Parts: sequence; C-alpha cells; structure tokens
Amino acid sequence: MADQQPNSNSNTFLAFVVGGLLVAVVVLAWIFYGGGADDSNDLNISIEGSDSAPADPAPAAEGAVSTE
Repeated sequence: MADQQPNSNSNTFLAFVVGGLLVAVVVLAWIFYGGGADDSNDLNISIEGSDSAPADPAPAAEGAVSTE
C-alpha cells in the first residue's frame, strides 16, 4: 500500500505562512534596531525671533487674569 499524506498541502501552506512571518519580523527588527536609521547624533536647533517687543501689544482676553 502506498504512503498517503492527506495533510501535505496544509503543511506546505503553514510553512509558507511561518516563513513569511519570520521574514516580516526580521525586516522590522532590522529597521527598528538601527539597520535603516541614520546614526548621526548631530542635532542643531536654531530659534530666531525679533529683537524688540511689538509696538502695540494685543489686548488681554476678556476675563483673563492681569499681572499689572
């Protein structure tokens, strides 16, 4: 009598699903753990504003607390 494997197709499908999940986990780990990120630690922040206060400041909102 010949050996029969009725679940051969489902085992193949399961192997492809597990392989796909493994590839997805490896790719995400590579991205999140620095493989695809820039390792530059240079950070330059420049904030520029006017040198003087406005000539006519806006009035306070109605009901606002005044410090004057």
